[in-house]
Amino acid sequence: MEQPIIKVNNLSKVYRLGQLGAGTLREDVSRFWQKIRYGKSEFESKDDFWALRDVSFEINRGEVIGLIGGNGAGKSTLLKLLSRITEPTQGRIELRGRVGSLLEVGTGFHPELTGRENIFLNGAILGMTRKEVAAKFDEIVDFANCETFIDTPVKRYSSGMRVRVGFSVAAHLEPEILIIDEVLAVGDAAFREKCIGKMEDVAGQGRTIVFVSHNMGMIRQLCDRCLVLENGRITADDESGAAVSQYLSRLERENSKPFSKDNPDRQIKGSARFTGIRILDKAGYPTKDLVAGEAAYFDIDYEVPKEAIDEIRVMFYTSDGNCAIKLSSKHVNYGDISSSGSIRFTLNPFPLPVGRYRISISCFTRSMPSDYIPNVGIFTVSGGSLYPSGQAFTGRVCTVLVPFTCEPSEPDTISLSGSSVKSMKDAKGKDIPVSPPAVNK
Repeated sequence: MEQPIIKVNNLSKVYRLGQLGAGTLREDVSRFWQKIRYGKSEFESKDDFWALRDVSFEINRGEVIGLIGGNGAGKSTLLKLLSRITEPTQGRIELRGRVGSLLEVGTGFHPELTGRENIFLNGAILGMTRKEVAAKFDEIVDFANCETFIDTPVKRYSSGMRVRVGFSVAAHLEPEILIIDEVLAVGDAAFREKCIGKMEDVAGQGRTIVFVSHNMGMIRQLCDRCLVLENGRITADDESGAAVSQYLSRLERENSKPFSKDNPDRQIKGSARFTGIRILDKAGYPTKDLVAGEAAYFDIDYEVPKEAIDEIRVMFYTSDGNCAIKLSSKHVNYGDISSSGSIRFTLNPFPLPVGRYRISISCFTRSMPSDYIPNVGIFTVSGGSLYPSGQAFTGRVCTVLVPFTCEPSEPDTISLSGSSVKSMKDAKGKDIPVSPPAVNK
């Protein structure tokens, strides 16, 4: 029987908060100076933080494994341990193959070197010869679409360009194990789809992928199996659909609690932030059960202590993790928000079919994210319809409902010979000349 390509046994990682050795040399020196200047009691704590605790699992060759969990669950720590960026406090990791990883934006790149030089540097780190890297070089550059900037120092690349080059390098240098964190969220939608296709190709070649994402739809699409992490421990190891369902059920239980200013799922902590959210039915009463075709209101409270908010976004996700609707205050020219208050997003008629949905909210100051809460609330749509027939649809049939009408129309015939060509009618009934289509002989 073939041995697993990754074997993790009783893995633990502890950080001593406020102590030396918790970060880089620069951070240690800075912390040491602060301790001398301000005193031991303020900058030193003996509390231990267990980022991972007694984690064990095996991954076979060719498997695509998803890692999901909330912020602080231990996902990124686990990936860093698998990538050998940091060492475990306890436990053992066995890896049977070369590891290529894409963790944080720019990880593995030297900022002073050009893109070309960094590609060869990454190949050397993986143990490849210069000739082997050169054979893949054109393919890497073409996938990343960075030919124009390949001889420019990486420090001048945008975050999106760094992700493109980093993913391309990790995927094309053919490591047996490919480890990818949530960095793909930085790239544009077209590139994400390109990456998904490449990861499917990599998996089809029998290589192993360990993938972290907050996009449950992507996890379901890509992964055969999924590990759910919570407070540094594995709470589920199952087929991806079942694991995602368990994770979303936990989120639903957590989001049944009242909104908190110190929401643990808050991912960005800028000056402006959200302080509350309310879902209201057509009569203006609080609810978590909406009806398709009726009015629905989403009131969001916010604080603006310093810079004005220039955009607020609300997004609705299906139970599969796919985005169904994205609303933005910019789309309706709402304008800048310079003082604390509340904003109402109205959907009338409400266009989502029967199902369960998750809400995420974000706001921006100077076009930069200031607050983002991906799991701020959950609601259901239990019935209703946009249509006179009263026909109700579920989210399995369609993602969104749109109003439309049907009316009689005059038939027009167009033959290839052009002998039966008639004029078409515009909205006011006037004739629109129609040229016969060209015929290839």
